[in-house]
Amino acid sequence: MSSTTTLPKSQTATPLTTWGLLLFLALIWGSSFILIKKSLQVYSVAEVAAGRVFMAFAFFIPVLLRTYKEVPRPLLKYLFLSGLLGYLLPAFLFAEAAKHISSAMAGTLNALSPMFTMLIGTLFFNQRPRWMQVLGLLIALGGALMLILTRSGSSVSVTNPYALFAIAATIFYGTNINIIARHLSGLPALVSTAWIFAGVGPLALGILFFTGFFGKMSNPAYLLPSSFLMCLGVLSSGLMSILFNRLIQLSSAVFAASVTYIMPIVALSWGILDHENVGPQQWLGTLVILVGVYLINRKRKIRTEPTQAPSSAAE
Repeated sequence: MSSTTTLPKSQTATPLTTWGLLLFLALIWGSSFILIKKSLQVYSVAEVAAGRVFMAFAFFIPVLLRTYKEVPRPLLKYLFLSGLLGYLLPAFLFAEAAKHISSAMAGTLNALSPMFTMLIGTLFFNQRPRWMQVLGLLIALGGALMLILTRSGSSVSVTNPYALFAIAATIFYGTNINIIARHLSGLPALVSTAWIFAGVGPLALGILFFTGFFGKMSNPAYLLPSSFLMCLGVLSSGLMSILFNRLIQLSSAVFAASVTYIMPIVALSWGILDHENVGPQQWLGTLVILVGVYLINRKRKIRTEPTQAPSSAAE
């Protein structure tokens, strides 16, 4: 790949298009946390995590067979790394977290993704943060601590240690977003997404062979939770990942990560409908996180002109 390769005109977009994609992604991905919770009623953590990744991989097999000559070999390592950090590992972390915290809290903590996108971009991808972004990072971190810590008298006790699993997943998400923006934005969204799952899909299948996943999937008694899990794999991890990678190409890494502005609202709404205990502290923590995320993204303009693919010098 040339370091000055111009992306096709289809990469251009109006703000209406990018915001429309953002809202649609937030609606679907914000519903993922309640789907994880419902799937865990029958399936184990390993089955939910590996199952959704494998089903997304199976969904993309026709694309893989058709595009195997279109992917430059130097990009394969970044595609595998993206699949590992952006999908397989977070799937396990969020599934484990969902066993111990509410789906509403998991969805709220997911809003930390833009914070880690900016932080990791600064530390490892030579990005220069503005002072407003640093302030937003500190505020968002404070909101996360509000969800994890509670005060009892003069002491501070950890009430939701499993929330740290969800936070670790957002660190991986932030890393993955920077990898896609730096190394994979020159690929068509469908091709890049399919090949991201090409590396981790077989790993997920290998994990599933040591579980009771396939027996449960074929059991009519488990039709509803199996349907939830299929939605996670095909719709959330599969189709929406195409749209997300496309959104990164049309806008920027940090703007795409700001899908998490709306996801907590969707997740909290599902939590309330499912009779989860959503208290004032959780609402306040959510608000504080979103204020921080807003400051991180403030004055971040959407690109509406053709951009250039990232330099291949680092490949």
